Amino acid sequence: MYMQKYLEFLLEHYRELNLPYSFPVTFSYIASPSFMGQEAILCYSDEYEIIGAISYITGTGENDYQDTHIVQIQIAYFLEPYRGTLLFLRAMQFLTQHLEQIPHEVKELRFWAPADDRLRPLFAKLAERTTTVETENGFLEEYRASFPDLHSLAARLRHDKYYN
Repeated sequence: MYMQKYLEFLLEHYRELNLPYSFPVTFSYIASPSFMGQEAILCYSDEYEIIGAISYITGTGENDYQDTHIVQIQIAYFLEPYRGTLLFLRAMQFLTQHLEQIPHEVKELRFWAPADDRLRPLFAKLAERTTTVETENGFLEEYRASFPDLHSLAARLRHDKYYN
């Protein structure tokens, strides 16, 4: 039921995801955590409405998903009204704490994002851009981050600093 809510939420907001893939490719990408028995995290408002979703898989396709020290973020999406709030910080802290508890050591996080000048400053604070590729629907950029470094950064950021 949890994965169903995750998929319904993302399909409801498919256009806003702004991913440069065809629908079948986008669907396989966002559904892969469910198909692979991996994780999805839903973020709720105080009124118990879903306002965001994050999912990941461990390993990479080129290594038949055996390189479980690499975690690939499949999606990180928040509804527009919540993007300038503490939600991103809290979600990052929750995710890094969660990944710290999984049964194998995580050394690296990877994610792909649409090439977007507005998003690059945020991503540059978290990870290093390693690759840019052109798809039939636009450009994508791959980012990589040391998990220990990102976990340390998330732990240092205090919520109360951002309340004002």
